Amino acid sequence: MQTVWLTGAEWLAVLRIGLGLWWLESWRHKDKKGWFERGTGIAWAAEVAGRHRWPQVRRGFDAIVAPRPRLMAYVVVYAELALGLGLVAGFLTPVALAAGLLLNLLYLVLMIHDWAEQGQNAMMALISLVALLAMSWQTWSLDAAIGLLT
Repeated sequence: MQTVWLTGAEWLAVLRIGLGLWWLESWRHKDKKGWFERGTGIAWAAEVAGRHRWPQVRRGFDAIVAPRPRLMAYVVVYAELALGLGLVAGFLTPVALAAGLLLNLLYLVLMIHDWAEQGQNAMMALISLVALLAMSWQTWSLDAAIGLLT
Protein backbone atom coordinates (compact mmCIF):
# COMPACT_ATOMS: atom_id res chain seq x y z
CA MET A 1 0.00 0.00 0.00
CA GLN A 2 1.37 3.38 -0.91
CA THR A 3 0.35 6.39 1.16
CA VAL A 4 1.35 10.00 1.51
CA TRP A 5 3.04 11.39 4.61
CA LEU A 6 2.13 8.55 7.01
CA THR A 7 2.08 4.77 6.71
CA GLY A 8 -1.19 2.89 6.20
CA ALA A 9 -1.15 1.78 9.84
CA GLU A 10 -0.60 5.37 10.98
CA TRP A 11 -3.50 6.62 8.85
CA LEU A 12 -5.70 3.94 10.44
CA ALA A 13 -4.58 5.19 13.84
CA VAL A 14 -5.52 8.73 12.80
CA LEU A 15 -8.95 7.43 11.79
CA ARG A 16 -9.34 5.61 15.14
CA ILE A 17 -8.24 8.65 17.13
CA GLY A 18 -10.56 10.91 15.13
CA LEU A 19 -13.46 8.59 15.89
CA GLY A 20 -12.50 8.72 19.57
CA LEU A 21 -12.51 12.52 19.46
CA TRP A 22 -15.97 12.39 17.85
CA TRP A 23 -17.23 10.26 20.78
CA LEU A 24 -15.60 12.65 23.26
CA GLU A 25 -17.34 15.60 21.61
CA SER A 26 -20.64 13.73 21.79
CA TRP A 27 -20.03 13.28 25.52
CA ARG A 28 -18.81 16.86 26.06
CA HIS A 29 -21.78 18.60 24.52
CA LYS A 30 -24.38 16.60 26.44
CA ASP A 31 -26.20 18.49 29.19
CA LYS A 32 -25.18 16.12 32.00
CA LYS A 33 -27.33 17.88 34.58
CA GLY A 34 -30.33 17.48 32.27
CA TRP A 35 -29.55 13.83 31.58
CA PHE A 36 -28.85 12.86 35.21
CA GLU A 37 -31.13 15.13 37.24
CA ARG A 38 -34.08 15.82 34.94
CA GLY A 39 -33.92 12.73 32.71
CA THR A 40 -34.04 14.77 29.51
CA GLY A 41 -32.00 12.39 27.34
CA ILE A 42 -33.98 9.27 28.13
CA ALA A 43 -37.28 11.20 27.98
CA TRP A 44 -36.36 12.39 24.49
CA ALA A 45 -35.41 8.84 23.46
CA ALA A 46 -38.71 7.54 24.89
CA GLU A 47 -40.59 10.05 22.76
CA VAL A 48 -38.66 8.97 19.64
CA ALA A 49 -39.19 5.27 20.43
CA GLY A 50 -42.89 5.87 21.11
CA ARG A 51 -43.38 7.29 17.60
CA HIS A 52 -41.16 4.72 15.90
CA ARG A 53 -42.55 2.96 12.82
CA TRP A 54 -41.14 -0.39 13.93
CA PRO A 55 -43.03 -1.88 16.90
CA GLN A 56 -39.96 -3.92 17.91
CA VAL A 57 -38.13 -0.67 18.72
CA ARG A 58 -40.97 0.52 20.95
CA ARG A 59 -41.21 -2.84 22.69
CA GLY A 60 -37.45 -3.09 23.16
CA PHE A 61 -37.24 0.42 24.58
CA ASP A 62 -40.18 -0.22 26.91
CA ALA A 63 -38.64 -3.49 28.13
CA ILE A 64 -35.01 -2.41 28.56
CA VAL A 65 -34.71 1.36 28.91
CA ALA A 66 -38.04 2.67 30.24
CA PRO A 67 -37.98 0.69 33.53
CA ARG A 68 -34.55 2.10 34.46
CA PRO A 69 -34.22 5.61 33.00
CA ARG A 70 -31.66 6.91 35.49
CA LEU A 71 -29.35 3.92 35.05
CA MET A 72 -29.66 4.08 31.27
CA ALA A 73 -28.82 7.80 31.29
CA TYR A 74 -25.56 7.01 33.07
CA VAL A 75 -24.89 4.06 30.76
CA VAL A 76 -25.31 6.15 27.61
CA VAL A 77 -23.37 9.20 28.78
CA TYR A 78 -20.46 7.30 30.30
CA ALA A 79 -20.35 4.78 27.45
CA GLU A 80 -19.66 7.68 25.08
CA LEU A 81 -16.90 8.94 27.39
CA ALA A 82 -15.36 5.45 27.74
CA LEU A 83 -15.47 4.90 23.98
CA GLY A 84 -13.80 8.22 23.31
CA LEU A 85 -11.03 7.67 25.85
CA GLY A 86 -10.45 4.08 24.76
CA LEU A 87 -10.18 4.99 21.10
CA VAL A 88 -7.99 8.05 21.56
CA ALA A 89 -5.62 6.22 23.90
CA GLY A 90 -5.89 2.96 22.01
CA PHE A 91 -6.68 0.95 25.13
CA LEU A 92 -8.77 -2.20 24.69
CA THR A 93 -9.32 -0.85 21.21
CA PRO A 94 -11.18 -3.81 19.67
CA VAL A 95 -13.63 -3.76 22.58
CA ALA A 96 -14.17 0.00 22.17
CA LEU A 97 -14.60 -0.33 18.41
CA ALA A 98 -17.09 -3.20 18.70
CA ALA A 99 -19.04 -1.42 21.46
CA GLY A 100 -19.05 1.82 19.47
CA LEU A 101 -20.28 -0.01 16.38
CA LEU A 102 -23.11 -1.53 18.40
CA LEU A 103 -24.04 1.80 20.01
CA ASN A 104 -24.05 3.58 16.65
CA LEU A 105 -26.25 0.87 15.16
CA LEU A 106 -28.66 1.20 18.10
CA TYR A 107 -28.73 4.99 17.63
CA LEU A 108 -29.21 4.51 13.88
CA VAL A 109 -32.22 2.22 14.38
CA LEU A 110 -33.77 4.41 17.09
CA MET A 111 -33.43 7.60 15.05
CA ILE A 112 -34.26 6.09 11.65
CA HIS A 113 -36.42 9.14 10.78
CA ASP A 114 -33.69 11.74 11.45
CA TRP A 115 -31.53 12.08 8.32
CA ALA A 116 -28.78 14.05 10.06
CA GLU A 117 -28.47 11.48 12.82
CA GLN A 118 -28.55 8.65 10.29
CA GLY A 119 -25.59 10.12 8.44
CA GLN A 120 -23.53 10.65 11.57
CA ASN A 121 -24.25 7.23 13.02
CA ALA A 122 -23.74 5.45 9.71
CA MET A 123 -20.35 7.10 9.22
CA MET A 124 -19.26 6.42 12.80
CA ALA A 125 -20.34 2.77 12.42
CA LEU A 126 -18.43 2.47 9.14
CA ILE A 127 -15.27 3.94 10.70
CA SER A 128 -15.62 1.55 13.64
CA LEU A 129 -15.95 -1.42 11.29
CA VAL A 130 -12.95 -0.40 9.16
CA ALA A 131 -10.79 0.37 12.20
CA LEU A 132 -11.77 -2.94 13.80
CA LEU A 133 -11.15 -5.12 10.75
CA ALA A 134 -7.91 -3.28 9.90
CA MET A 135 -6.68 -3.73 13.50
CA SER A 136 -6.07 -0.01 13.97
CA TRP A 137 -4.57 -0.55 17.43
CA GLN A 138 -1.25 -1.67 15.94
CA THR A 139 0.12 1.90 15.90
CA TRP A 140 -0.06 4.79 18.34
CA SER A 141 -1.97 2.87 21.00
CA LEU A 142 -1.51 1.71 24.56
CA ASP A 143 -2.49 -1.75 23.34
CA ALA A 144 0.59 -1.83 21.08
CA ALA A 145 2.86 -0.16 23.65
CA ILE A 146 2.16 -2.77 26.32
CA GLY A 147 1.83 -5.67 23.90
CA LEU A 148 -1.77 -6.29 24.91
CA LEU A 149 -3.21 -7.16 21.51
CA THR A 150 -0.34 -8.14 19.27
